[in-house]
Amino acid sequence: MDLNYNLKLGKLAKGLVAALFLIFMNASTSAVQAQSHEEAHATEAHGAEQGAPAADEKYNPTPPIMEHISDSHSWHLWGHTEVALPVIVITDKGTEMFSSANFHHGTEAYQGQYYTYKLVDENLMVVDAAGNVDKGASAKIYDFSITKNVAAMWISMVLLLVIFLSISSAYKKRAGKAPRGMQSFLEPVILFVRDDIAIPNIGHKYKKYMPLLLTLFFFILINNLMGLIPVFPGGANVTGNIMLTFVLSFIVLLVVNFSGNKYYWKHILMPDVPKWLYPIMLPVELIGVISKPFALMIRLYANISAGHIIVLSLVSLIFVAKSLYVAPVSVAFVLFMDVLELLVAFLQAFIFTMLTALFIGSAVEDHHSH
Repeated sequence: MDLNYNLKLGKLAKGLVAALFLIFMNASTSAVQAQSHEEAHATEAHGAEQGAPAADEKYNPTPPIMEHISDSHSWHLWGHTEVALPVIVITDKGTEMFSSANFHHGTEAYQGQYYTYKLVDENLMVVDAAGNVDKGASAKIYDFSITKNVAAMWISMVLLLVIFLSISSAYKKRAGKAPRGMQSFLEPVILFVRDDIAIPNIGHKYKKYMPLLLTLFFFILINNLMGLIPVFPGGANVTGNIMLTFVLSFIVLLVVNFSGNKYYWKHILMPDVPKWLYPIMLPVELIGVISKPFALMIRLYANISAGHIIVLSLVSLIFVAKSLYVAPVSVAFVLFMDVLELLVAFLQAFIFTMLTALFIGSAVEDHHSH
């Protein structure tokens, strides 16, 4: 190995160490921040009325864990510091825009131009003068607010554009030359998606679907990795949100079925079985069309959310036991789970992309007589 290669290898090793340190810090930082955030909300809402909590009150890990994995109208940073995100509401009377800071952690209602709003479990609701939810008016509003997950997706999209526009520019400027910098770092990954995912599963028609496969792979991967970073702009559970995985799976459903050739649809609508089995086989085949992307949606959502829940649960053992003797065991398991989550971040991006290519390949493959 030459000197330059050794230097690059050393830099990569340092980067991996830094990444492991960041995801290790994510466990304790997220739990402590979520706990203090919850206590701040409780103090503001009930401080004078409820009084101080009892000294022997047991720690309940569920609220901070659910707060960490759920979406929010604000982006919690540390302690009592958070970024207020814009609330955009379209009602039957018009459009209203205001800052989520007006809610004061959801404990106070905000008087808009048309309605009075309040956050109820992070859901935007219309309330009357007494603070009671008006279900009829609440059903008439459409919430297009910029939540934490939406803001995190925008950040990941900006990262994708910056990375790949710079790589594209590098290929144009350095045509025929050895890759350098970000180009040399990501070229093996791009070739992996092409040579080990697209070509084996789709065949000679793979080029048409490469933009989709690369976008899915890197979008999922970047959001998975950002979810492991404890501080802004990380910490959002984007790929652990079932609505995001639903949209990604719905895109796959459309691409697969609009790409399907006549042999694909013949296999679904006129399977090669005796006609008296059609009443059984047709529903099974049609359910299979939906169940494949549905499995993609659940797999990504469940794996990412479960990883966050397990890590925060292990950290919460320290607060539940109220003993420093539990801390070494808890931290050791958290470190193991964080390393495992780093592997899962890459693995889930690969599995989602690979299965997408497999479904597309089954829809566009040429007919072979047997």
